[in-house]
Amino acid sequence: MAGSTLAMRSMLSPSLMQLSAASRRSVSTASQVLRTKPIRANQAQTVSRVARRSYADAAPSPSPAPKPKKRFRALRWAWRLTWLSGLGLTGALAYSIYSLRSPEEQYEPDPNKKTLVVLDRAANAPFLVGTGWGSVSLLKKIDTENYNVVVVSPRNYFLFTPLLPSCTTGLIEHRSIMEPIRNVLRQKKATVKFYEAEATKIDYEKRVVYISDDSEIKGDISHTEVPFDMLVIGVGAENATFGISGVKEHSCFLKEVNDAQNIRKRIMDCVETAMFKDQTPDEVKRLLHMVVVGGGPTGVEFAGELQDFFNDDLKKWIPEIQDNFHVTLVEALPNVLPMFSKQLIDYTESTFKEEEISIRTKTMVKKVTDKYIEAEVTKPDGSKAMETIPYGLLVWATGNAVRPVVRDLMNQIPAQKDSRRGLAVNEYLVVNGTENVWAVGDCAITNYAPTAQVASQEGAFLARLLNTMAQTDAIEGELQKLSSDQSQAKSNEDRNQVFDEIRERQRQLRRTKQIGPFQYSHQGSLAYIGKERAVADISWLSGNIASGGTLTYLFWRSAYLSMCFSNRNRVLVAVDWIKARLFGRDVSRE
Repeated sequence: MAGSTLAMRSMLSPSLMQLSAASRRSVSTASQVLRTKPIRANQAQTVSRVARRSYADAAPSPSPAPKPKKRFRALRWAWRLTWLSGLGLTGALAYSIYSLRSPEEQYEPDPNKKTLVVLDRAANAPFLVGTGWGSVSLLKKIDTENYNVVVVSPRNYFLFTPLLPSCTTGLIEHRSIMEPIRNVLRQKKATVKFYEAEATKIDYEKRVVYISDDSEIKGDISHTEVPFDMLVIGVGAENATFGISGVKEHSCFLKEVNDAQNIRKRIMDCVETAMFKDQTPDEVKRLLHMVVVGGGPTGVEFAGELQDFFNDDLKKWIPEIQDNFHVTLVEALPNVLPMFSKQLIDYTESTFKEEEISIRTKTMVKKVTDKYIEAEVTKPDGSKAMETIPYGLLVWATGNAVRPVVRDLMNQIPAQKDSRRGLAVNEYLVVNGTENVWAVGDCAITNYAPTAQVASQEGAFLARLLNTMAQTDAIEGELQKLSSDQSQAKSNEDRNQVFDEIRERQRQLRRTKQIGPFQYSHQGSLAYIGKERAVADISWLSGNIASGGTLTYLFWRSAYLSMCFSNRNRVLVAVDWIKARLFGRDVSRE
């Protein structure tokens, strides 16, 4: 028995032996205290706690538990970076809004400097076009300290036209894509004069622009003239009707805010009139037939937006129209979106087929009445036939035509006698046959398509050119002054110092004059085709990337949002999109 006990003890670990010894000592100490002197109850509790503490101190400390592995560290850091980025963007947005709302004081420019007149749009046109892309791009980047800048335009705002089709269906409010022009001019260092007027005539020989105030409220002076030393013409173009009878009288155009508002009212008028009591079936079909003439980006985007309006909202609230509402796109060329690749053209046509939007290619409009259009249709065998297409709404989204004020200036300049589509310009955008007169945008003839992208780049280039010219004039003035100082130098040391300054100014002059001619950089083409799909033909390195679908639609939205003129416009457009997603489009008439 004793041998077994010894064997078991030998098998115990040293720590357990130490624990037993410590426990015995604690108990022995407590017993001695109890034998030597009676104690009270609270003292007994104290002794018990001492014994337990001694037992705990003697117990071997457990080995430290392994630390849990740090999981999702990358995700946590990504979340932190996202949070910080959001805070930074919010701060930048708040600062930009504050800067816009709190412009600094401006000073009057030197009256001895040259007067630069910028014309945005023109008068004597039944349909006002000029989007102002070239003019506003110029005004944003030009240094107004160098010139006495005067802006003449019949509207006091800039319009972001790529989103104008969305305004026709109530997806975006029209004021969300408008930026007051004075918000731009007020941010410049030197004062810029702005006249809300229409340019009626440009007299090149007298260097004068005649302007007219055609607002409803007339003052004592409604006609006057503005002299200029330098002139930038950015009056845009008219809607091209190609001389077709009835287009001006019965069509809706899509160039201005008023056009979008008129289309909006016309859509709801057609719908409500079709629902009028005792309306005949044929008349209902005519009223609910929406025809779009022009297969370019504007016509395609409007057709897609209109079909979305019907699918998402109109047929929910007015279900009686769902069997008769129809959208037709008419194009004289063999296909729509001719500036896009064949792959994207086929994708657009297949998407329109899914949306039940009819595409009538090789169909040329010959006459327009108040209830139908007459068109010449080219059949697959090459034969042609006339066809009557009834409509309730007709939107004309075709090409551009020269404005009367531009045509009058072309007649004054012999070098422009062969021009037909606008003012012919050289590689620096100078109007041929003139001096210190430039043209940008749709009124200028270049080797590029008349798009907003081209006009914007032309305006930015012209701003750099004018800034360079001002710097050149300043350096040449300093050189003349240094030349006179050199002749009056009293010593060789002073003369050498003047020579060094002259050489430095000459180097600056050579660097300043190195600006090259205008070169357009195509960034790509975008078009919304409805059903939350878009097509994009984007320039990338030495080639193009063609894509279409929902992801391209998200890219289309983000691209247009980034292209908006100011953060104010971006916020308003984003809020409009969110409102339409939550509550749908408004089906009221106004």
